[in-house]
Amino acid sequence: MDDIAKLRRILRECRTVAVVGLSANWYRPSYFAAKYLQEHGYRVIPVNPAYDSVLGEKCYRALSEIPDKVDVVDCFRRSEEIPALADEAIAIGAKVLWMQLGVTSEPARRKAEAAGLEVVEDRCMKIEHGRLFGGLGWAGVNTKVVSARRPT
Repeated sequence: MDDIAKLRRILRECRTVAVVGLSANWYRPSYFAAKYLQEHGYRVIPVNPAYDSVLGEKCYRALSEIPDKVDVVDCFRRSEEIPALADEAIAIGAKVLWMQLGVTSEPARRKAEAAGLEVVEDRCMKIEHGRLFGGLGWAGVNTKVVSARRPT
């Protein structure tokens, strides 16, 4: 999707985001993208069977376990895993299937669009939000650590 108006509308109207593959490790892209979204007013719902909670939110093993309405399913998973996630996004009534940078899936796109979902491929919600709504806070990653070394 290269339609700026659609990206802007999705980011403005869709405020509950299930982040599939969200890591609890602060240096992972999924973590700082979700943290950015939280700090800009989005409700982030982590989906990762490896954790009980991430960023102060209860973590779910699968999309189907989320009891609340989800607007966007933001996928930090490999392209070959996306068709199954598209099925889950359709089943929970999500509005948007969002695939992160480097992630595309034509079968998932066709399936999701046929079910009425909007699809975004190969884009990052954090980057797009900063680009389209710049000036609303940090656009980078402020870990408050001045070091190139990972914590021990």
